[in-house]
Amino acid sequence: MRMYYRTALLLLTIFMLSTAPVLAAAPDNEQCMRCHGRPDVARKPGSKVYIDPVRFTATTHAIVGCTTCHDRVSPGHPNDGYAPAKAICGDCHAPVSKEYSQSLHGPKAGCTGCHDPHEVRLPMFLSGEDLNSKCAKCHDTRKTIQSHTKWLPQADLHIDSLPCITCHTGSKDYVITMSIQSRKPGSGSDFKNATYEELASFTKETDISRVIDRNGDNLVSLQELREFNHHLRGMNMRLWGMMTPEVVTHTYQILDNRWDCTFCHASGPKAMQKSFIAFPEKNGGYARVAVEKGAILDILYGTPDFYMLGTTRSTALNIIGGLIVAAGLSVPVGHGFIRFLTRKNRKEDDHEA
Repeated sequence: MRMYYRTALLLLTIFMLSTAPVLAAAPDNEQCMRCHGRPDVARKPGSKVYIDPVRFTATTHAIVGCTTCHDRVSPGHPNDGYAPAKAICGDCHAPVSKEYSQSLHGPKAGCTGCHDPHEVRLPMFLSGEDLNSKCAKCHDTRKTIQSHTKWLPQADLHIDSLPCITCHTGSKDYVITMSIQSRKPGSGSDFKNATYEELASFTKETDISRVIDRNGDNLVSLQELREFNHHLRGMNMRLWGMMTPEVVTHTYQILDNRWDCTFCHASGPKAMQKSFIAFPEKNGGYARVAVEKGAILDILYGTPDFYMLGTTRSTALNIIGGLIVAAGLSVPVGHGFIRFLTRKNRKEDDHEA
């Protein structure tokens, strides 16, 4: 009964998220956050149980409520020394739990190894860098690059442009998600996703998407993208794109078709022109704004630091190109074939001469 109750609550939460832009947190959360929302809270020396209230409020779990997962809090908590019971993720996420348990990761890590239940978000509210940071908890990025270099050209560039789950799960419906990245001037350090505070300094608007979406129509035009990139030059900032899945699965595995370069580089413009810009928010998540189609094909002004070879692949042009090559080869091949057939005649002519 408890499992069905939680499942019903989860379905209700999903429905509420899809129908209302702003939702209040469960009323019992406020009481819990009086203690757990303070950075100095501790269960015992050296053991922190602090929960960032801003990040937690932005999660779906906040709407479900603290006591849905911790439903056995004793009347004397926290002074009685009893730790509240924790819900099992599979109580609400049974299909995902089953899928994950059958994957390569299943026997090696639990759900909380990747997901903090107090900060968990849907993939559309994360950046590609956030997705890869979860994998990097166990898989050292430098070692990952070294192992992929054995078969993958420019492995470092690929790993910087793809979330691991793009190749190592059965996820689908890929789009290009771009983030604004920055680095310290003259430091030579790597680019990192710009923070909300960094971008807020460029605009007096509370909505930082106005940094690019100047007219506020919730769509970034190619012209707005070009103007932004022109403004970025010399400021140690860039737009960086990653090919991210819209539908994420937990079937962690090694897939044969991911060894084929055409999985990404010959998907054609239909799959690759759909793109978004992810803007950081105060709560640690990201808000996406759609970009006019064709942005990643405009490498001169649109996305000069990101370009995926093969995105302009066209079946019609492939056929035309093939015919041109065939026509070009037909002359020397045909000439050689005729000479082969007439070799005896030429020998006789030589003897007569």
